[in-house]
Amino acid sequence: MKIYEVPNRGEWAALVQRPASDLGKLEASVREVMDRVRREGDAALREYTARFDGVELEDFAVSADTVAAAEAAVPQDLKRAIGVAYRNIEKFHRSQQAVVEEVETMPGVRCWRESRGIDSVGLYIPGGTAPLFSTVLMLAVPAQLAGCREIVLCSPPDREGNIHPAILYAARLCGVTKIFRLGGSQAIAAMTYGTESVPQVYKLFGPGNAYVTVAKQLAQLQGLAIDMPAGPSEVLVCADAGAKDAHVAADLLSQAEHGHDSQVVLVTDSREKAGLVWQEVERQLAELPRRALAEQSIANSLAVVFPDWSDAAEYVNLYAPEHLILSMADARAFAVKIRNAGSIFLGYHTPESVGDYASGTNHTLPTYGYARQYSGVSLDSFVKKITFQELTADGLRNIGPAVETMAEAEQLRAHRNAVSLRLRDLPSE
Repeated sequence: MKIYEVPNRGEWAALVQRPASDLGKLEASVREVMDRVRREGDAALREYTARFDGVELEDFAVSADTVAAAEAAVPQDLKRAIGVAYRNIEKFHRSQQAVVEEVETMPGVRCWRESRGIDSVGLYIPGGTAPLFSTVLMLAVPAQLAGCREIVLCSPPDREGNIHPAILYAARLCGVTKIFRLGGSQAIAAMTYGTESVPQVYKLFGPGNAYVTVAKQLAQLQGLAIDMPAGPSEVLVCADAGAKDAHVAADLLSQAEHGHDSQVVLVTDSREKAGLVWQEVERQLAELPRRALAEQSIANSLAVVFPDWSDAAEYVNLYAPEHLILSMADARAFAVKIRNAGSIFLGYHTPESVGDYASGTNHTLPTYGYARQYSGVSLDSFVKKITFQELTADGLRNIGPAVETMAEAEQLRAHRNAVSLRLRDLPSE
């Protein structure tokens, strides 16, 4: 980890750069997968699953019996933990349900907005180096609350053709309607176009590797919505003198172990603090089962020293981290200055891990600086907002002349007529 002490503002742009990731070079191969799945359907899926996942499958759907049987394979303590997470996530996202409020913009003219769940959504759950059953909760719980009629889940099979039982258990708990043993860009293609077995969806959610990311970008070009642009996971930790070095190091490593292309950043107010935390990172790193991955991530990482915390806040806003941990005595006061972050973790007792699993907030968050313009996944991600308006006769009399004048000025005579004819047919007052 490189330490940069009081960098001038001209250096900041370089210090917010993530590890280079040239997704463009993958586009041609991903596009080929997408096109073949569109043309050949399940036949292409079988070939790609054999090639990329090392297993030959005739049927990709996971049966209801298999999903039910998965419960017995999940340890009781894990089921209890998943239950805690489910209840907290459900409670937090339920609180996001909007109350319909009718507004009378002028006498006799009433407007309001209502939410409708997206009919069909597709959730991609990586298998890879870790079974991300927690992501099932983060995506399927708000989909369930939103009233999405069809919730399709794709996750890559292992060498025996199975999906991890904890993923299946979480999916059943959250009301997922269809589960398929499909991974990679071919899974995204299947949900984008639909095949003989996999239904087409209207919006795609979920993290994945670079191939999945490119496939989601190409799906957008086909008219599908996606949750947000995604990149490798990241965390920025602001630590003052009161933060325990071991805690800060553990927070940094909790993201570093996600993958070789993750990035972690430490911001503090003294070089001594940065050095002590780095020593603790090296000590804990040696004990991690995923040490090899974390070491590569740490090589991409840095510490930045700002004696003035106001400068630190501006740097954080420029970096726009996915996860921002404020391990500080005055965390709430400092957080007021933050405009760009996916999710913020306040104080000495709030590790990022709680948001990853069970606090209730959503862990599907904008990475790679996209927190400057994107929010994380929420209940709103799974609904559309439909506006309504209703006029009484008096309302039409009140608003009609303004509409007639505007329509005439834009030379849209039929627009004017739609009002004028109604006004003419109203009974005289």
